This record gives sequence, C-alpha cells and structure tokens, in this order.
Amino acid sequence: MPEHYNIDTPDDLRRLPVTSLQHLCGEIRSFLIDHVASNGGHFSSSLGVVELTVALHYVFNTPEDKLVWDVGHQAYPHKLLTGRKSRFHSNRLLEGISGFPSRDESIYDAFGTGHSSTSISAILGMACAAKYRGDHTRQHIAVIGDGAMTAGMAFEALNNAGYEQPNMLVILNDNNMSIDANTGALQNYLTELTTGKHYNALKSHIRKLLTHPGQPANWPVEVARKLQKAVKGGLLRYSNLFEALNIRYFGPVDGHDLPKLVHVLEKLKHIPGPKLLHCVTTKGQGFAPAMTDHAKWHAPKKFDRATGATLDAETTTTFQQVFGDTLITLANSNPKIIAITPAMLSGSALTNMKKQMPERVFDVGITEQHAVTFAAGLAADGLLPYCTIYSTFLQRAYDQVIHDVALQKLNVVFCIDRAGVTGQDGPTHHGAFDIAFLRCVPGIIGASPMDAEEFRDLLFTAQAGESHGPFAVRYPKGTTAPLPPTAGFRKLAIGKGRKIRSGRDIAILSLGPVGQYVTAACKELEAYHLDVAHYDLRFFKPLDEALLHEVFSRFSTVITVEDGCIQGGAGSAVMEFMVEQGYHVTLKRLGLPDTFATQGTQQQLHELYGYDKKGIVRVVRQVAEG
Repeated sequence: MPEHYNIDTPDDLRRLPVTSLQHLCGEIRSFLIDHVASNGGHFSSSLGVVELTVALHYVFNTPEDKLVWDVGHQAYPHKLLTGRKSRFHSNRLLEGISGFPSRDESIYDAFGTGHSSTSISAILGMACAAKYRGDHTRQHIAVIGDGAMTAGMAFEALNNAGYEQPNMLVILNDNNMSIDANTGALQNYLTELTTGKHYNALKSHIRKLLTHPGQPANWPVEVARKLQKAVKGGLLRYSNLFEALNIRYFGPVDGHDLPKLVHVLEKLKHIPGPKLLHCVTTKGQGFAPAMTDHAKWHAPKKFDRATGATLDAETTTTFQQVFGDTLITLANSNPKIIAITPAMLSGSALTNMKKQMPERVFDVGITEQHAVTFAAGLAADGLLPYCTIYSTFLQRAYDQVIHDVALQKLNVVFCIDRAGVTGQDGPTHHGAFDIAFLRCVPGIIGASPMDAEEFRDLLFTAQAGESHGPFAVRYPKGTTAPLPPTAGFRKLAIGKGRKIRSGRDIAILSLGPVGQYVTAACKELEAYHLDVAHYDLRFFKPLDEALLHEVFSRFSTVITVEDGCIQGGAGSAVMEFMVEQGYHVTLKRLGLPDTFATQGTQQQLHELYGYDKKGIVRVVRQVAEG
C-alpha cells in the first residue's frame, strides 16, 4: 500500500478524517491488485470488502473489540491495516504470513478461520465470555459471507445467539458468491430481501416520512419500531428469518458506500443484544475482469494487471481434470452415477458435467455434513453417488461417514480431493488426516492412485457392478503425467497392490502419487550400488496381505512413504501388520510428522518433511550404511 497515509495500525486509521477514507480504499485496492498480479492469492473476495474493512476498523476499537473474519478469503485488507503491510509480500509463502487470519500471527486476528461458517459460533463464545465477566462495553463482530451462511453451523450459532442475547454484531456480506455462484433457498431469500419492490418502496417512503422537516421530534419509540418491523417482515413474501431467531435485522446497506457504512456501524455500536447487518457488496469490486468472472478470480495465479491475462498459464494435466472427464465418461454408461459437491463445483472440475447433465450434479453449498448424508439417502434408494469433498473439509462430516454411510453399508464413493499437502493455503487446508481417520472405519475401502491411469481405473472399479459399501479414493491437488492416448478402463482387484520394481537390498512401500518420488529415488540409488525394490500399496484399506508377506519375508529393512500424517497413516497400518504377524525387521515411515504442516509449495513441503526424492534417497542411504 502506498505510504501516502502511513497506516500501520487501526489507531493510525482512526486519526484520519472521514473524508480521507475513500481515497485510502482506492490505495488499498491498487496495492492488492499489484500484489496478487505479481504473486497470486485470494483476490476477488478481498477486493469486495475494502470499504467494509476500513469502516469496521475506523468505528470499532480493535483489537480490544473482537473482529472475526469468516474463512479469511476476504481478510487481505484487514491484514494491510493491522501491521502486516511490510510483510505482505510473503503472504502464503514458506515462512511467510498466512493467507488466513491466525491467532499466532497478530493480536488483531481474534480467531483462526481457514474453514468457513465458524465465525458466528466463535464470536458468540467471545461475547458470552464478556457477558460472564460483566463486561458490557466490548464489541463483538463477525463478518460472514452469504455462501458461508448456508452451513448448518452458522444457523446453529444464530439460534443460540438469539437465546443468549449477548452484545454481538453479525455482518452478512452478501455478494451472491462463495467461490462458485451460491445455490439454495437462502440465496433466493436474500435476493427477495434486497430486491422486493414493496419492501424497498415502503422503506423509502417511511425514511422520507421520518425525516420530513415538519415531523415531530419525539415520535414514540414503539411506533418507530413497529414501522421498522413492518418493513422488515410483513411486506416481504416471507417473514424475516433473522428477526424470527430473535436477532435484530438491519439493512440491506450498500457495502461500498463508505460514509453510510461508518454512520450505520456507529449507530449499531449503541444497540445492545445480537444484531445482523445485511451488507450488499460486489465481489472483485474495482477490477473489471474479477467483477465479471468471480469463480476464475477467486484465487488467481499471476496475471497482467493491465489486461487481466493470466501469466504462465498451466498446460499440464491435473488430477482434477482427470476426475471430471472420467466421471462424465462413467456417467454416460452408468445411469446410477450422481455427482455431489459442497460448493466446489469448479475446484473439483464438475462444471462440464453440470452443463451436460444438470439433473445429475448437485452443488449443495457449504454443507459437508449434509452432502454426505444426502449421498447416503441417494445410495439407500439405489443410486451411486460420487461425493466429491476436499480432504480437509471431509473432516467436518466424519460422523456422517461413519453413522450414515459406513454403518449402513451404503454404496457411496468418496472422491477425496486435495489429499496430502495442498500448498500455500497452509495448515487449515492440508489433507493430512484422511488416511488415519478413515482406515479405522469398519467396512470402508480406501485407495490412492499413483498416476492418472490408476486414478481412472479406481474410479471405474468403484462402480463396476459390486456392492462394496463406502469406497474412498484420495488424490492430490496438482499435475500428473497425461493419460496414454488409448487409455481404457481396468477393473482393479480390491485390496491388491503391485510390484513396480524388484530389488534385493531394501523395500519401499508407497501410497499414492509420492510413488513417483520413489521411482526416481530407486533409479538414483543405483549409483550408490543399492538395489531397492518398490511396491505400490494402492489400497490403505484393506491392505494387500499377500504383498506384505512377500515384503517382510524377503527384506530386513522396509520403508513406507505417504503424503499424509505418519500417526495412524498407511505406514502405521503396515507396522501393525508386521507386529501382528510376528515379523522382526527395521521399519522406517516417511510422511507428515506429528505437527500441523506449514504453508509453502507442495514441492517445498515434501522436501521440508523429508519424503521427496532427495529425502527418500537420504533415508535409504542412512539405513543402508547404518
């Protein structure tokens, strides 16, 4: 951000006259566009809340007043105003600042929010804590997007807030988008609130009436409140949802009208109890390309600021593309296949299938728990749902996986996207734990492909005519070698791995695409006169026991490699087999250590945690020499 205003903290901001704030917003936008054009990152959400961010820090006494940003995609302006301007060049880089709010990073980040729909619960907890201590002056503000508001957790928190009645303000940032366009009845309801002609006409009429020069100065407060209630509830096609939850509703207001925002927030500071301000914004405000294609500009890579053209555009094949194309092919031949995604239509490459088969693709919004039980309901009625959820978000639906799918032995295919380290989104988004938390679920099948061809075969196998119960296929974010031009489908044997390379000295068991590192490491180790065998486990449940008996009966040293947590992961499963079968060998497990993995590129993190090619070579040599 240019140094014209020298804003390092909200205290500096509050010393400015209100008339300077709009120009400051222009400088913040310019800085964000320059930065993301050069470095990539979350973009359009932050552009849309610049005025709102400035107004919040201008009116409220942060960090004493508590401010929680839901998800954090929209928190870049907040970071610039709270002491991180000079470090913003390191955003989302290894050892840099986080792309999301983080309590470890700043006292202005009241709560860590990498996953959506948690802000209202968190701010309610803080508000109730203040109430318990007798502090009735501290303010508590949560900013939540309309996409995040679709989650059940947000409504649970609103319902609780309406009962507890603490001093808190929820700002509903309504821009009709999460990443893709919002879906569901809530979006229709918000549209009705903001566009209903009777509502807006009477609202305008009452405003003129109450501000008429001849108006008596002291209208009874109760009369004014009844008029307000009539505008908010009675003249809408539906009664006001938020007022029904005992939360006072204000708005809609223009989220880019800075003087109006400051005025409204100043007023709301002095109204006790739970309140909701409905704030209408435009995602990507101030950068024309981002205002017209919201999904593309949610988190772009480097681009030309002048033209909006993407720089260094990827021409490689990704696992996501393979998934999307394969599912269309399978669905064309199997009418039972249904696709489900919780608000990740484009991220999971289901956009084309939605266009071609709109009745067979369900975007259920940010509702992972519902997505899994919805899939269970489809399966219970004879369909075959492919429930596509990022690994980190499947954590939110763990009970549903166990209780609603596995316990009932229902045929649901879990396509676990972004498994393993995902890169610069950091610890909130790494898919570190799915192997560990799934392999203890009775009856589940769990697999991870080493390459694109194996991925297609697993997706095919999951629908190839057998009643199998839950079938989970985990795959990473990122690129893979292109498919052979004539690649067909093979039905794979459940729970069977494969030997990729014979050897006599040491055996390496890999799971998933990190097997590519093992292949390269084995080749390099030949220069050190080490003959290493390589086995692809393919399945982490059930394990290929015949393959493991072969390995443990032939080798005195075995190494496992996986892109997931070591505790409870595939290596742990192999170790349990070794102990139960009475084998006595040296076993080394490579993967993510018992910590929350940091941010950085996937390659950097694989190297940092020691399971890239160099790490594997190093460990094999150490074991061989030791």
